[in-house]
Amino acid sequence: MPLIDTHCHLDFKDFDRNRDEVIARALAAGVEKIINVGSSLEGSRRAVELAAKHDCVYATVGIHPHEARTVSDGVMKELKDLAGRKKVVAIGEVGLDYYRSLSPKEEQISAFRRFIRLALDTGLPMIFHTRDAENTNDASYGLLDILKREDPLSKVRGVVHCFSGDEAFLKRCLDMGFYISFTCKLTLKTQDAMRAVAALTPVERLLLETDAPYLLPAALKNKKIPNEPAHLTYLVDEWSRILKLSKEDIGRITTHNAGRLFGFGIESPARIAYKIRDSLYLNITNRCTNACGFCIRNRPGELVKGHNLWLEKEPSVEDILKAVGDPAGYKEIVFCGYGEPTLRLDAIIAVSSELKRKGAKVRVVTNGHGNLINGAGMVKKIAGLVDRFSVSLNAQNGGLYEKICVPQYGARSFQAVIDFIKDCAANNIEAEVTCLDLPGVDMKKCEALAVASGGKFRARRFGMVG
Repeated sequence: MPLIDTHCHLDFKDFDRNRDEVIARALAAGVEKIINVGSSLEGSRRAVELAAKHDCVYATVGIHPHEARTVSDGVMKELKDLAGRKKVVAIGEVGLDYYRSLSPKEEQISAFRRFIRLALDTGLPMIFHTRDAENTNDASYGLLDILKREDPLSKVRGVVHCFSGDEAFLKRCLDMGFYISFTCKLTLKTQDAMRAVAALTPVERLLLETDAPYLLPAALKNKKIPNEPAHLTYLVDEWSRILKLSKEDIGRITTHNAGRLFGFGIESPARIAYKIRDSLYLNITNRCTNACGFCIRNRPGELVKGHNLWLEKEPSVEDILKAVGDPAGYKEIVFCGYGEPTLRLDAIIAVSSELKRKGAKVRVVTNGHGNLINGAGMVKKIAGLVDRFSVSLNAQNGGLYEKICVPQYGARSFQAVIDFIKDCAANNIEAEVTCLDLPGVDMKKCEALAVASGGKFRARRFGMVG
């Protein structure tokens, strides 16, 4: 399970006696890459030096808001030069700290604005530090408000590190496209409120960090030792509990996320079969009869839970069965990829026949257009081969459905979805009806429709994929 510590300070004096051993322990724990974050001019220099010395270490350059008064023209010139060095992957940590206010607000804001421009000039992402600068009463002082003014075209990419804001601030950060990282503070028993906010973070926007030498995990809090990248495994354990994903899921997804943000170029071969939690998913087509504006298919390069589902060609039945292998170790086998599985009904029937012979449970995630695609009675053809359908409804009426999902079958589509759910009930196949909490969607009316049609209802949050 490869991991990436996206924020630590190996250059600090805490590691002067055993820095090489700390790096060796990180590698042994599965931490394959470490980003050493600059927090001063001298720290940025040291970060670049460490990155040059160690293959697994990368650097960022920037000045912490506590040191904002040191940001001069000469300092900015040198930081820009350092930003062009090999293995420098971000500008940071920079931002605003009104909690300790070791530099005046005006100087912090002035420095922050300069770093935003540096990020725009270099094309590097930013690592944001913010304390008591999240939801300010005066927009002149808020971190995100300043960002919007300095970067009106929203070109800046970045991560809000050591997140400690509330749900409202989290939403604003996510709406601006930023990644989020929490430290091992998340593991402390006293941090229930933080864990509640953390649970609202889509895993596709999550990064891992230790902020070493600070913020030891709960299991080590009584030890008089500095935190270090190897302790990232404690944070992975906590995220696994919070998000109800496996530790392997957390490692794979956050490593992919870090690769995307910081440009590590991590290879992700296309997958036919991909595991999430204790289920195996089958990606058999990228074609779909809907063109939903929210769908990940409209964002080329996006992965699902760290898996690349962009097929070069549709797999054969033999390819699919080979990718599955022995289904005995999985809770269920799920037909669910970037497209609409029932476009390949023959493949579903052939594969499911073999899977059921081996005792597997089978589920199909569908938009409910099966009868329009394959003719009336599609569900009856597959009865006995599929244990459950997950049907995307996503609207309480046809007009809204057409607006949200843009179906190729037009006005017939919404009623066809309702009829599909009824067909499932008529053929004793469980139908789980899902809806995203999109603008205009009335969840109560959707639930009533689902139940009246013989299905069970499950609300889904927009942005939570897979």
